[in-house]
Amino acid sequence: MASAIEDRAAPDVLKSLARHLNCLNEDNKSARKRALDVIKRETIEKNLSSGTLQEVFDSLMKSLLKCLSDPAESCRETIIQIITGFIRCVPTPEDCLPYLMPALAQRLGGKDILEPAEELRLALLEMLSLVVEVCGKHLAPYLDDMMQILQRTIIDPFPEVKKESCKCTVSFAMCVREHFHLQAESLLKPLLQTISHQQSQVRVSATQAIGAVIQYSAGKNVDDVLSHLAQRLFDDSPRVRKIVTVVVGNWLLHLPDRYSFFHKLIPLLLSSLSDDIPELRSIAEDLWKQVGAQWEKENEDDLKDKMDFLLPAPALYTSGGERPGLGCRELVIRNLSKLLPAVSRDICDWLVQTRVKTAQLLRVLLLHAEDHCTQHLQLLLTVLYHTCADTENDVRTQCLESAKLLGAFVSPEVYLKLLLPHVEDSTSCSSSSPWAPLMVLGAILKGSSREALRTHLVQIGDTLAHPEVCQGSHQVLYVDQLLVCVDAVLSVCQVDCSVISLQLLKLLVSVQSLASQQEQHNKAEECLRCLCEAQALSGVCELYRQHMADLLQWLSDSQHTWTSYSIQKTQLEIIAAQSGPVVGEFLPGLMPLFKSCVEASRDPELRLHMFTMMSKLLLDSSNTLDSQGKFGKYMEMVLQDLLLPNLVWRSGRSAAAVRTAALSCLLALLHGATFPAERVLSVESTLSSQLICALEEDSKLARLLACRSLNSLLKLTAQQLNSASLNKIYPELLKRVDDSSEEVRVEALKSLSTWFSSLGRNYDTQSCRSHLEFLFQQLLLYMDDPDSNVQDSVLDVLKVASGVDGDLLKQQTEAVREKQRSPEYCDKLLQHIQSL
Repeated sequence: MASAIEDRAAPDVLKSLARHLNCLNEDNKSARKRALDVIKRETIEKNLSSGTLQEVFDSLMKSLLKCLSDPAESCRETIIQIITGFIRCVPTPEDCLPYLMPALAQRLGGKDILEPAEELRLALLEMLSLVVEVCGKHLAPYLDDMMQILQRTIIDPFPEVKKESCKCTVSFAMCVREHFHLQAESLLKPLLQTISHQQSQVRVSATQAIGAVIQYSAGKNVDDVLSHLAQRLFDDSPRVRKIVTVVVGNWLLHLPDRYSFFHKLIPLLLSSLSDDIPELRSIAEDLWKQVGAQWEKENEDDLKDKMDFLLPAPALYTSGGERPGLGCRELVIRNLSKLLPAVSRDICDWLVQTRVKTAQLLRVLLLHAEDHCTQHLQLLLTVLYHTCADTENDVRTQCLESAKLLGAFVSPEVYLKLLLPHVEDSTSCSSSSPWAPLMVLGAILKGSSREALRTHLVQIGDTLAHPEVCQGSHQVLYVDQLLVCVDAVLSVCQVDCSVISLQLLKLLVSVQSLASQQEQHNKAEECLRCLCEAQALSGVCELYRQHMADLLQWLSDSQHTWTSYSIQKTQLEIIAAQSGPVVGEFLPGLMPLFKSCVEASRDPELRLHMFTMMSKLLLDSSNTLDSQGKFGKYMEMVLQDLLLPNLVWRSGRSAAAVRTAALSCLLALLHGATFPAERVLSVESTLSSQLICALEEDSKLARLLACRSLNSLLKLTAQQLNSASLNKIYPELLKRVDDSSEEVRVEALKSLSTWFSSLGRNYDTQSCRSHLEFLFQQLLLYMDDPDSNVQDSVLDVLKVASGVDGDLLKQQTEAVREKQRSPEYCDKLLQHIQSL
């Protein structure tokens, strides 16, 4: 009975629609629209049975499809809704395919866009997606039409049409996978044009479509799309990077010919392990674990020995890191020889983001390769040398992490054999980045274990302390990396560093000699403290005491070649300054070194530097050169061999600067040291003569130093000079009272005051009365000086002189009292003499 009702229902529906079907050919747009609305209302909105709808649809199909080209947009919109409704409701929608597919191909797949309304193009694409969904494999005969449509709509100007086309492509590829491969590659060109669209969702859809096209194609076009997918790994949208990761992961799991493309696909998936988004990293990790597990299962026989006799995890993982699975490690190991050349190329790319991504990938590869890095070590080191000089901090950071992994996985015997020659030659070659090998060495050492390095410490220490290495360059980065290497050795090897204590000390002294920044000095001092702690020494002085003899011999070996540019002079200064009182214990080795460096034949600037250094030591001699009370033995040598030859007048500005420096050193010697007067008296005659000559120097500083040195000399001799020596000194000091420099005048007067105090029993005032008379007369003239400071100083000197011959001084003062501009100072002096 129900069948009979349906049989009558379909003809009745068709009969009721006959007049409206005729209206579809009317010229009036409104008439056509009303007819379509009635058809829609009486069919798909009428809640008819599926069988009735099927029969009605079959009868109306041709008439309805003609309306797809109706001039009125509203009519085309309605007809699309009607056809879509029929397809969704009828039991065998595939029956319409012979008529529907050519119509859609004509409407959407031509060279020219026949459907101008983008919303209707989208509706037609949604209809096509529905057809793919409900018809499935029945679409196989219409492969040409589908490809024609999709090729055109994938590059449609309307983004929503693009997305729907990509969605339709994925569904169609899955439905007709047995036939899809025949024309799959024809969709790649439009998809690759769309994958760089400005809308991220379009890029997501295009990437999904490419994944499906490649998955169900013949596999010949993987190479064509890899570069485009790799570019999407740099996409600003996490959704795009996520879909790329998923697509590549699925290819590695399901692509029929995936084994042929492992070396090209693995880098794309592993790159996502370093993504900034945690969720994306998690997805990549899960996919990679699946890939490794699947490959491990598929190659179980080949891996049987490794699975049965699984080697323990490297020490790197004992600190908590998760070791990659066996399958993942084997996949990387077997493809590493193909991956590294590409990595070495891309890590030099001009784009920063490419270099950063490649550097991250390199670290992940090494983490999987473990000790298999050894066979590729030469190439890896070359890559690291280059990238450590990269201008981008992220690139350098990642590459240093890779270098640490090499230290953890590769034997020191192997990497030192390749690395240390580069460290030694880095400054001699024309490289603009001589610090790169040192930077790599420091990172590798940090990644190594104490046990592995123990037997190689001497080799490492000797290389770092070699002059061509530790004195190789003044560049800030180079010095920084020397410190990094020292810090790495100390932090890893700790107490074992005692075997290379001398080498490390030489290196740190050299670093401080090269350092141009305070931070470098601070870091070097910190390393010195660590070196002391490693050997249980109480302080830096103990460290120097342990090695001072070797250090002085180290410097003495090259002393004859020193110039003003030699680093050794700065090294000596640092050793002398930091060793403190220890330097006084090694005078037999130090003093000949000083003597050699200040010979008259040596570079003036070198002598200048050495005298400046000696001055600093002599000013604090009790805590430096004379810490053991033995420096007095070298007094005569210092004066006769070091100072006096350099006080001899020679022409030229350099010679004058050396004389000034020697005077400074002499003053420090006379002022800071506590020598027996006998030693000073033995050289007094020569010394006085040189100082008297120095009072005539053009340099104000030299004259000032000469005055002060004469003052110290007179104090040291303590009234033991004879009359001839004393009478030779005062006339020259008197000249300086008339000096152009106020400072020199004051110092000359101070020296004259000391001169009067030095007149002891050996000075016969009667026989030397003429000298005293002349001296008093001259000083009384200066007491009338316009400068009140000079007047005060002269008065102080004459007060001291009154103790030598008060009567004579009183007589001379009274004689000039009325001649001076003001008798005030004469009266003060006479009052003082009277009080005596």
